[in-house]
Amino acid sequence: MNTLKTLFAGAVLSALSSAVLAAGNPLSVHVLNLQDGLPSPGVSVTLEKQGGEGWSKLNTGTTNEQGRITALYPEGKALEKGTYRVTFKTGEWFKKHQAATFFPEVPVIFEADGSVPHYHIPLLLSPYGFSTYRGN
Repeated sequence: MNTLKTLFAGAVLSALSSAVLAAGNPLSVHVLNLQDGLPSPGVSVTLEKQGGEGWSKLNTGTTNEQGRITALYPEGKALEKGTYRVTFKTGEWFKKHQAATFFPEVPVIFEADGSVPHYHIPLLLSPYGFSTYRGN
């Protein structure tokens, strides 16, 4: 019973710490594998901003054990309005897990219009399909 309480307390603290981290950074991502319903740790992710001459890289990261990157936007910088691209390197992840996939990467292009203080990009992933939406 104590082990169960400890696991539950750890999960609650982990969720709270993720929420606190996300609150300080304007962009987070989350990858869930629809095939088994579990988070996808170890997915490489790149953030870029569209400018006059194309895309410029702002940051990179790798999803944690919960399949999250809680602070993808560069630390200490305010989110600028504009068009951004988050690219999930899904082919690399599936290869590490010895699975085939149709999508070597999933680019998600979105417009940050300043209407919300935090943008969250969840990716629901399977070998032959994906879905994403503006989360919170």
